[in-house]
Amino acid sequence: MTFKASVLTLYPDMFPGHLGLSLAGRALERGQWAIETVQIRDFAEDKHRSVDDTPAGGGAGMVLKPDVLARAIDSLDADDRPRLLMSPRGKPLTQKRVREIADGSGVVIVCGRFEGVDQRVIEARQLEEVSIGDYILSGGEPAALTLLDAVVRILPGVMGNDQSGLHESFETGLLEHPHYTRPQVFEGMDIPAVLTSGNHAVIEAWRREQALKLTQERRPDLLNQPLKK
Repeated sequence: MTFKASVLTLYPDMFPGHLGLSLAGRALERGQWAIETVQIRDFAEDKHRSVDDTPAGGGAGMVLKPDVLARAIDSLDADDRPRLLMSPRGKPLTQKRVREIADGSGVVIVCGRFEGVDQRVIEARQLEEVSIGDYILSGGEPAALTLLDAVVRILPGVMGNDQSGLHESFETGLLEHPHYTRPQVFEGMDIPAVLTSGNHAVIEAWRREQALKLTQERRPDLLNQPLKK
């Protein structure tokens, strides 16, 4: 079954973007995943094709209209795909959630714009608000591309060796250990001797130790969660 992503946006030309290149692009050509864009403005019914209006209660900016967005969402086939709204106030995207999405049949992603989306359509269409970080973007499109990048790369067969994604940062609950390759000496710095010892048990222990050290230094919050083996 092909993983299908439906993206609702005011800027469909932004897709597939970088996902049309490299591994994701080749997987798209092979039909391992598919993407469709839905132009939200096509569902505006007034002569100006308005998609936004001033916020109730006053304030700066504009708000995406609930009726227009609802019609755009309802134009999609009814299925069990999760409906995500890319939003800075959403729950942080995690590798666990990425894997849950990748294990399904696809995803519907709404790309917000302006000051936000009318709360009523979020509730009425059961949109799950997702954030990719504590910062503000000009719209949900870059966030949607980031989410899809994380999902598509771990779909079966996309990376070639499905084991490649199992030892990366966040997959084990830790940041990934340092990597080295030839030349043996670079600007006076050697590859750590343990990595050329041939003793795989010792190498794995060293990598685990380095991962713990990096996580403690950079993301100690991760150590408050149960570690995966």
